Amino acid sequence: MSGPTKTMAVLTCAALVLTTTYTVALGSSGWLWFGLIVLIVVTIGMAAADSTVPPAPRPRPPGTTS
Repeated sequence: MSGPTKTMAVLTCAALVLTTTYTVALGSSGWLWFGLIVLIVVTIGMAAADSTVPPAPRPRPPGTTS
């Protein structure tokens, strides 16, 4: 998993905690939960796309031959 995907996962978890806290304290908001579901789906999509990209080939050190 790359850096941006990990960041997105952390932000998604934080959004889940904040949305749950808001719901417990002030009552449910359908738009907040809808936004959270969209964020979760985007995060899953990023993770899936990130896992299908092959790593770039490593450059050879100068002076080596194959």
